[in-house]
Amino acid sequence: MSKQQIPYKIYLDESEMPKSWYNLRADMKTKPAPLLNGQTFKPVTADELKAVFCDELVAQELDDTTPYIAIPQEILDFYKMYRPSPLVRAYCLEKKLGTPAKIYYKFEGNNTSGSHKLNSAIAQAYYAKKQGLKGVTTETGAGQWGTALSMACAYLGLDCKVFMVKCSYEQKPFRREVMRTYGASVTPSPSMETAVGRKINAEHPGNNGSLGCAISEAVERAVTSEGYRYVLGSVLNLVLLHQSIIGLECKTALNKYGVKPDIIIGCAGGGSNLGGLISPFMGEKLRGENDYRFIAVEPSSCPSFTRGKFAYDFSDTGAICPLQKMYTLGADFMPSASHAGGLRYHGMSAVLSQLYHDKLMEATSVGQVEVFKAAEYFAKVEGILPAPESAHAIKAAIDEATKCKETGEEKTILFGLTGTGYFDMVAYQRYNDGEMSDYIPTDEEIGKSLAKLPKVE
Repeated sequence: MSKQQIPYKIYLDESEMPKSWYNLRADMKTKPAPLLNGQTFKPVTADELKAVFCDELVAQELDDTTPYIAIPQEILDFYKMYRPSPLVRAYCLEKKLGTPAKIYYKFEGNNTSGSHKLNSAIAQAYYAKKQGLKGVTTETGAGQWGTALSMACAYLGLDCKVFMVKCSYEQKPFRREVMRTYGASVTPSPSMETAVGRKINAEHPGNNGSLGCAISEAVERAVTSEGYRYVLGSVLNLVLLHQSIIGLECKTALNKYGVKPDIIIGCAGGGSNLGGLISPFMGEKLRGENDYRFIAVEPSSCPSFTRGKFAYDFSDTGAICPLQKMYTLGADFMPSASHAGGLRYHGMSAVLSQLYHDKLMEATSVGQVEVFKAAEYFAKVEGILPAPESAHAIKAAIDEATKCKETGEEKTILFGLTGTGYFDMVAYQRYNDGEMSDYIPTDEEIGKSLAKLPKVE
């Protein structure tokens, strides 16, 4: 099909929007290892999880066999406010790079939360409301998830309590204020509001927080508050399930024009965006129907895939949550405060970790100065100011397109543009003022954290 026949933006009709989420685990030959109880080291039961999570979400989290799960009509109706999201052919970027590669990106920033996180936020809030709960608690790093959840809770009339990583709370005041505008309460973490927060502050005085810390506080608040449950914006199997709508829409849009990507790229922090983008394509690879090259891009300051260990670890710093087998830097690992974006989690989705361990996908890490350089370049060429998280994928996509220019290969590249960077202007200011630096943890720092991994037989 000629270049002129493919539009800049490929929009699906409302009728073409997926009606079911795709459960990648159903096609995985090697399933993710089961969650373990943190005290007994035995597989966690559904009843144990229901003390923390909504009942229906527990069922989704533990489902390894159902390939497609119907999206409730109420959630579909909410999705229609901002979905289907556009798939964009990056003609301007291709021309500027002088590459024979064809570049596409799925843009998830066309909603007030500014990111893909709303796809799972509305689903989790819906199941909480359906269960008759008063509200939910959560953590947020860069603030995209907290913003999305506050919107979903406001729509459904639920209370929303957010523990925000302290350095992000201070660096991203506008995202914090969006959450408050939607009615959420926002607390910098680690705080003095919870027992685990006080413990972390005592053990690590003056620390800038981590997602592991914030998760611990949010879980404690949920289990000690009647009528509340905890919800999570990444990492869990159920989140990747909800986010599969990204990849499903991508696949439908590409199929309309007979396009098959060779390389699929996503930023990787806990796995929500990457997992959602690649799910239907990875499913084809697992079933032997098609082959693709998948690249996870993570920050060099928090390199779970590229420098972590595949082992059971606590999902949170306070060791409250179950253990999961994943690539981890250790639950005690604290990313540097100089790390400007999200992608601050010490571990990685168990689903993606298993796929990476089975060599079904690749991973690379990049420094934040080069990430912001790629973000600036993309903004000037394609006209969208990307979120720092998304810019990791942009950096890798530019690198792959440049390789195509050098080799003359006409590969098709697809990457996820998870959201916009308009709430990240403090980070952009630091970059523009030449004050941004790269921090790469030493082997000794990572080793200290990994040495504390639980001894699971």
